[in-house]
Amino acid sequence: MKKIWEITLSFGILLAIWQGIVAIGNFSPALLPSPWAVGEALFELFANGVMIKNILVSLYRFAMGYSIAVAFGAILGLVLGWYPKLFGYTNPILQYLRPIAPVAWMPFVVLLIGIGDTPAIVIIFLAAFFPVVLTTANAVRKLDPIYLKIAANYGVKEPEVLWKIVFPAVFPQVANSLHLALGSAWVFLVPAEMIGAQSGLGYMIVDARNNMRTDQLLSAMVVIGIIGLLLDLSIARGEKTVMKLWE
Repeated sequence: MKKIWEITLSFGILLAIWQGIVAIGNFSPALLPSPWAVGEALFELFANGVMIKNILVSLYRFAMGYSIAVAFGAILGLVLGWYPKLFGYTNPILQYLRPIAPVAWMPFVVLLIGIGDTPAIVIIFLAAFFPVVLTTANAVRKLDPIYLKIAANYGVKEPEVLWKIVFPAVFPQVANSLHLALGSAWVFLVPAEMIGAQSGLGYMIVDARNNMRTDQLLSAMVVIGIIGLLLDLSIARGEKTVMKLWE
């Protein structure tokens, strides 16, 4: 109950500041609409089905890119962390590619694949992949040797030891990377859809800007923030569920 009150109060203060800026600044509604105007635009977009359609498109792209990145990143991270020589050869390449913003690849992806779902999925994959693979690999490399001794005592051999012993042991670190990867992937979904798509929440922002509908633009931003928060909460709940499986 206290948590709900804190959230309600914080958003109430935010809306009050927003309304105060609109009232004091005497801005044109075309430049800075009031919270009420954005609420009306949000209702309109949901009522005519436009918002629902674009939310579903964005969630599909996000789910595809993020799930592939997590699965591939976790598996590759386990392998790289388990084999130090392979990690030594691969790590410089990963560290070189990691700082490059995913959207920097967008022109090449669009030229090679074209517009649509795939470019956005690729960008989301790139945004989520590096935090997962590097965190998993480093966690495995720093694993307490006692886990491997226990595996040897019980006769657990490769590759079972990676799944039954190593991965549960490093999962708390991997779970932290999932939060980071989710935030990064959701952030880069919007610019990916702004450049290489004709639908989705990112495209809605571009379309609203081109039509000078700042109320719809802010409506899309509000929805993006809410969905990002809900996704983060779902990842946290999923983490707790997985941890119970290994208790």
